[in-house]
Amino acid sequence: MKVITAREAAALVQDGWTVASAGFVGAGHAEAVTEALEQRFLQHGLPRDLTLVYSAGQGDRGARGVNHFGNAGMTATVVGGHWRSATRLATLAMAEQCEGYNLPQGVLTHLYRAIAGGKPGVMTKIGLHTFVDPRTAQDARYHGGAVNQRARRAIAEGKACWVDAVDFRGDEYLFYPSFPIDCALIRCTAADARGNLSTHREAFHHELLALAQAAHNSGGIVIAQVESLVDHHEILQAIHVPGILVDYVVVCDNPANHQMTFAEAFNPAYVTPWQGEGAADDAAAPSPEAGPLDARTIVQRRAVMELARRAPRVVNLGVGMPAAVGMLAHQAGLHGFTLTVEAGPIGGTPADGLSFGASAYPEAVVDQPAQFDFYEGGGIDLAILGLAELDGQGNVNVSKFGEGEGALIAGVGGFINITQSARAVVFMGTLTAGGLEVRAGDGSLQIVREGRVKKIVPEVSHLSFNGPYVASLGIPVVYITERAVFEMRPSDSGEGGEARLTLVEIAPGVDLQRDVLDQCATPVAVAPDLRQMDARLFQAGAMRL
Repeated sequence: MKVITAREAAALVQDGWTVASAGFVGAGHAEAVTEALEQRFLQHGLPRDLTLVYSAGQGDRGARGVNHFGNAGMTATVVGGHWRSATRLATLAMAEQCEGYNLPQGVLTHLYRAIAGGKPGVMTKIGLHTFVDPRTAQDARYHGGAVNQRARRAIAEGKACWVDAVDFRGDEYLFYPSFPIDCALIRCTAADARGNLSTHREAFHHELLALAQAAHNSGGIVIAQVESLVDHHEILQAIHVPGILVDYVVVCDNPANHQMTFAEAFNPAYVTPWQGEGAADDAAAPSPEAGPLDARTIVQRRAVMELARRAPRVVNLGVGMPAAVGMLAHQAGLHGFTLTVEAGPIGGTPADGLSFGASAYPEAVVDQPAQFDFYEGGGIDLAILGLAELDGQGNVNVSKFGEGEGALIAGVGGFINITQSARAVVFMGTLTAGGLEVRAGDGSLQIVREGRVKKIVPEVSHLSFNGPYVASLGIPVVYITERAVFEMRPSDSGEGGEARLTLVEIAPGVDLQRDVLDQCATPVAVAPDLRQMDARLFQAGAMRL
């Protein structure tokens, strides 16, 4: 192990290399090193034609994180699990200045382990019948993970293949092949004299060990950014990457480039274990009940009722609107479930925004690949996730909107891993967007001003979630909005009919035709047992269950 500066680390990266970066949204990214890499390219035009690989999104929707790779000529290929926080990479891809691919986050973390172990790749059902599936001859919505035309051409010409469709023992799978990693960029807290790395001031452990092993066993190099050097580590269990894997250590001399997350310099709650029932709630963010009873809060309340109805033990909450569901559930008197985050925390109160991935006062923190093992094996009893675009077949798009330079690439992150393996799935979102205003009180709802954008469309523009396929796996799927609740139900009264989106609940006070059916850009089925949403959703004050 050799201690070098960030500038010296950047000089090690060569043209055409495959660089894999660890991090999760605003946490754990080697910011000092990637900043120096970008500066080297802007000043000297080197390195060029890199392939950038990362599992979780890393960035602030601005200039930090993997956004440092968002320069034409610097990066030729991007293979990312999530793109929303890396807007510069998305801009590069939409301008067709690189090949852009979006693969499930959990698959990428498992690929690191496969590469480390000398295995040919990862064979899994995760990604089947979504845009990640490469069976383009069957469905034009299947793109092999490509998110732009340049990537699709590379696949069509046989120059790139990040995923194959295979049959094994009479069943369909996807195979994600291994590839060599020339350089792994990781971040930890401290390094000792032999390069052993601790993570005692990091919010979680990412896929640090698997990624370092993958680069080392590929014949590549491992560059680790740390806060400090120590003679020795006080606690053996704090060491997550052994020194035998580490080639270079960069001691960050700018605290702004080594914050715990891009939102917080350091939050002790993220590294303090669970202290008993209610402790995490007391230390968490301000209560969502402090705000008005708006459409967002109504949707969150209805998701809490789904928690009460299903009584799950293990729950995963998505970023954004779903993140507050756990807090509201505890306020409503619900306990007995454990919240988990794909980054690795188990228990506690998940953070949001640029600190998403961390949890306040967790019960345990596992490596990200292990968390996805648990998820994909059916460990989640209930997943509650956001909803951006929905169609009449129950398909959901959260990954890409539009085409060309004006398109938005959000990416799926762990969305596909979770929605195709959880025991039950709940989606949350408003029925319309863009100026929607509602008034709730006395147990009923009034639409004051309708949103300009209808979220239920004839066909989703990007297939992140295949409703009929997931329903065929026996997974219950519920879609919650502020005025209506939908489920995946068989399209006919007989057994074996393909499931489709069906309206099952409507808010008191709204008109079925005007406020619900007319606000869908495609016909939806209405259940014969259509019922009213619970009046408690539309009453001021804390909701108790």
